[in-house]
Amino acid sequence: MAISLEDPKKFRPLVSQAHQVAMNMLRPISRKYDRAEHEYPQELDMLAAMIDGLSESGANEGAGAAGVRRDEDGTRKDDGGVKNGANLASVMSIAEMCWGDVGLLLSMPRQGLGNSAIASVADDEQAERFAGVWAGMAITEPGTGSDSANITTTAVLDGDEYVLNGEKIYVTAGDRADHIVVWATLDRSLGRAAIKSFVVPKGTPGMRVDRLEHKLGIRASDTATIIFEDCRVPKENLLGSPEIDTKQGFAGAMATFDNTRPLVAAMAVGCARAALDLTRSLLADAGVTVDHDRPGHLQHAAAAKLLQMEADWEAAHLLMLQAAWMADNRRPNSLEASMAKAKAGRVGSDITLSCVELCGSVGYSEAELLEKWARDSKILDIFEGTQQIQQLIVARRVLGLSSAELK
Repeated sequence: MAISLEDPKKFRPLVSQAHQVAMNMLRPISRKYDRAEHEYPQELDMLAAMIDGLSESGANEGAGAAGVRRDEDGTRKDDGGVKNGANLASVMSIAEMCWGDVGLLLSMPRQGLGNSAIASVADDEQAERFAGVWAGMAITEPGTGSDSANITTTAVLDGDEYVLNGEKIYVTAGDRADHIVVWATLDRSLGRAAIKSFVVPKGTPGMRVDRLEHKLGIRASDTATIIFEDCRVPKENLLGSPEIDTKQGFAGAMATFDNTRPLVAAMAVGCARAALDLTRSLLADAGVTVDHDRPGHLQHAAAAKLLQMEADWEAAHLLMLQAAWMADNRRPNSLEASMAKAKAGRVGSDITLSCVELCGSVGYSEAELLEKWARDSKILDIFEGTQQIQQLIVARRVLGLSSAELK
């Protein structure tokens, strides 16, 4: 079967628009909001309004948060062909936007990671009710990082409401978003099968933002600690089914990651591409030409290094596309999503830091954005599941072992 590496024709206008936005709107304010941490980028309101308008017109497939919905048996419908849909368009456009600035992309109203959770897990009524909200996602806790199954935040049904108690840390857009998707357990004795996600509107009594973090990178994006103390939410705000299916286990909640991990891979791909493009230009100015038709060992050492980084980038890029394409075609993509996230996260950090090194004092100084991209890219190898967790998931899938059998 032939493989076409060209962008699907119907997505080319979207990708081109995203690149123009990155170049003309995000790059010019990138350094400004890196320095002004916790200051909201007002310029994004106009961009968000434009995306909303495109969404309403149906002209922007993939510009917003998409989800991973499948048939009940976890497979795609046999429609006699393949589909290039919203998930593939999303990763392609996000990569272009992150060529401009990762932190600003993460600060986009109504494009939060919680929106992807809603799109992936919500039933039809909930998807309609929560359409248009800006949702952050609260998973990590002080004692629970990448192992989401150990969540201690509780949700107890009391009449027509769930009562939430717990603390969530590192919530992206936690102070700016108008809703938070909170992961909590219905019954800690039942383990991971009892973990569900709840949509909590900002301002709900018992929910408060405790502090904002000062960070190495993505400073344009706020990162919050949120406390829940007897926080009551309508039982209808539990995403998906309230039933605890011990046979299904954690699969329902984890379906969210099948969508968000390729998105994070796209962020790493876009940021790394920016570093490669600028480094190639700076090397050319210094008289170092990169020849793609000659072996690396026959070229300048800096050119050979750039060729190696480009090969790594291409592998990450293709894995990202594969994971998103599988979601569009309703094929189980947990393995591919973790592979894409693992590869892109590691490659993104390696590439951006190597570009700083190749460019010497120019790369290390604030004269260019290379040092900023190196700082921004580090989080992309950590959140939504660390490098080590992704490798563990991949190993379990490849070897056919459960989480109890391979820890």
